[in-house]
Amino acid sequence: MNDPTTDSGTEPAPQPPVPPQYVALEKLAQEILKEQRISRRWRNIFRFVGVGVAIFAVWAAFDFKGASKQDSARHTALVEIEGEIDSSSASASVNSILPALNEAFNDPGSVGVILRMNSPGGSPVQSAIVNDEIARLKEMHPKKPVYVVVEDMCASGCYYIAAAADEIYVSEASIVGSIGVLMSSFGFKGLMDKLGIERRLMTAGENKALLDPFSAENPKHKEFTQMMLKEIHQQFIRAVRAGRGKRLKESPEIFSGLFWTGSHAITLGLADGLGSVNSVARDVLKAEDIIDYTVREGLSDRVLKKFGAAVGESAAKVLAVEALKVR
Repeated sequence: MNDPTTDSGTEPAPQPPVPPQYVALEKLAQEILKEQRISRRWRNIFRFVGVGVAIFAVWAAFDFKGASKQDSARHTALVEIEGEIDSSSASASVNSILPALNEAFNDPGSVGVILRMNSPGGSPVQSAIVNDEIARLKEMHPKKPVYVVVEDMCASGCYYIAAAADEIYVSEASIVGSIGVLMSSFGFKGLMDKLGIERRLMTAGENKALLDPFSAENPKHKEFTQMMLKEIHQQFIRAVRAGRGKRLKESPEIFSGLFWTGSHAITLGLADGLGSVNSVARDVLKAEDIIDYTVREGLSDRVLKKFGAAVGESAAKVLAVEALKVR
């Protein structure tokens, strides 16, 4: 017996065409569903962001620094200065160094302060402010000496700060010195002439275009800039002389911007001896316990920054994808 559904051997009857209004309604329904999905997706994203920010805000409100350093037992206070000295630096600016120094000096348990320094220098203004602050704190706490321990490098503005210390300890291979000031730029006038580019610069004030890299060098401006650099250099020299005193074996090369190894710096009076943080704490300050007062970016701050960047990146990707879908 043949299957009644297949034995006819005929093609199924054609379906009537779908009316245009039904097609339009179907497309409209699909668009509504798509919009609902997009809206739901964004609601979930914003909920996630809101919950995350709330959690981190509450978490950051707590103090995770541990026990207070105040009234701690007898110890050596440590403050690190790492990297270029600049107002925007997280670890080598006035905003980070001065609070650490004040806390280290004001703690009744600290017997002295060690500055662990590793920097090629930087802003003379930031360096001068820290130098002055060390001098002020030393005067307020005459029984608390300040020692510098140089790691790889203590040059230029870094040495400007170090000169305020009672003693400077180095490694034999440390780089020390570079007592000088510089200002650098480029001049594109010759290249512009070759390319046929004309500089059209308008100023109110004859010296407003001082050191403009697209104009020919002005002898008057050069002389003025050199005079300013010499003035800052003399401020640097006075700070080094005040800090090192008779230990400094002055010569024409000392303040020329040259730098030396740690062992040579000792012979020149730029440093006092070889040592590390541990050896100075143990043998000089006689306080082996070391407490770090360095102001560092908090874990919550770092996480929030990364969290914010990740959320921003994810949101940008979602917007880009949705924009492509809409088009």
